[in-house]
Amino acid sequence: MYRAVLGVLILLLLLLQYRLWLGEGGYASVYRLSREIEAQAHTNQALGTRNRQLEAEINSLKEGDAATEERARADLGMVKEGEHFYLIVEP
Repeated sequence: MYRAVLGVLILLLLLLQYRLWLGEGGYASVYRLSREIEAQAHTNQALGTRNRQLEAEINSLKEGDAATEERARADLGMVKEGEHFYLIVEP
């Protein structure tokens, strides 16, 4: 009789250990979720930096002509009246 009770207790202990290590909400699941949280935090940080850069660029474009002029020169290849444009082609 003691062996039967002991066998049931061991089986119950093994089932509980399985849930603890491999089941839903167990150590494996928590470890995986913590890695996902770290990756998402890194992504959020990078996107936050990009958002701040874009916000600074927007404010610069709203406030003055210098940023608009620089953007027209760089993106559209525009030049001021009286300036000469030189294109140097590498051989």
